[in-house]
Amino acid sequence: MSRMIATVFGAGFLRPASGTWASAIAVALGVAAYEAGFALLVPIGAVAATVLGFLAVPPYLRATGGEDPSEVVIDEVAGQWLALSFTVLPLWWHGVPNLLTGAWPGWVVPFALFRLFDIWKPWLVGRADRRGDPAGVMLDDLWAGLFAGVLSVVLAGAYHGAMAWLS
Repeated sequence: MSRMIATVFGAGFLRPASGTWASAIAVALGVAAYEAGFALLVPIGAVAATVLGFLAVPPYLRATGGEDPSEVVIDEVAGQWLALSFTVLPLWWHGVPNLLTGAWPGWVVPFALFRLFDIWKPWLVGRADRRGDPAGVMLDDLWAGLFAGVLSVVLAGAYHGAMAWLS
């Protein structure tokens, strides 16, 4: 069971760039949930993936002997859904009907920023990654998701503020 959760039902075995594949799958599921009228599933999914990750990663790492094997992607899913929550919730609250094509920056920007922070590993992301323990496996992606979500909101505010000022 820990293998299924840690690898997100085998998505972690997709190559190359298993973390990017898992993030893309998480975004696709988040956008699908939004389009189906279930936007709240994105933050609920982030919490569920976080809890499941903290439960599944330790036994998986013990069984495989790895520190942070590339097939463990539940952390990417949790972090990506966290980042996506920052844009999906305000769009849903304001009744934006079409996330996929109408408000596409609301999912493209969190995806791109999350991948940037997850790969670059600045500040707290890198600190968590260097822990070398199961908690660090989860925490680096949660920090990356938090940073990506906050920066997505800042960029959206700057864009909309500039557009209002120009009009």
